[in-house]
Amino acid sequence: MAPPAILRAEPAHAAAAPAWRLTDVDGNAVTSAQFKGKVLVLDFWATWCGPCKSEIPGYIALQKKYGPDGLVIVGVSVDEEGPGRAALVKKFMKTFGMNYTVVFSNDDVAGAFGGLDAIPTTFLIDRDGNIRDKKVGAEPAAEYERKILAILKPAA
Repeated sequence: MAPPAILRAEPAHAAAAPAWRLTDVDGNAVTSAQFKGKVLVLDFWATWCGPCKSEIPGYIALQKKYGPDGLVIVGVSVDEEGPGRAALVKKFMKTFGMNYTVVFSNDDVAGAFGGLDAIPTTFLIDRDGNIRDKKVGAEPAAEYERKILAILKPAA
């Protein structure tokens, strides 16, 4: 009889995350290379998305709690391009008290990650730049925190 399978907190075969370069709400370039050696939560969201809004307080708390341990959360706004987009997102960030970087998505980056079937779509990327988890839709903060901790502070 074979021994029971060992459950893992992450996929056995993690795929390398694509490199990206996007612009933040102040017009500054932000690249994936800036986060090398960090655990990155890359969250594709929009200001008009109810489930996205419900997750933001959890991301704020996780950034505050685990930022010193190397966790970085980056919100990737998929709000429609046009005049006023930056002001809209900045106002939203202020209203929600967002304490993490927000950048604007583009079709190339969304496509590089396999496209977005729905939002929020969130990728958990390890310190080596590999995608360890992809979630589509909202997830309770405590549940997602367990996934993050399995990557951020793996058991020895």
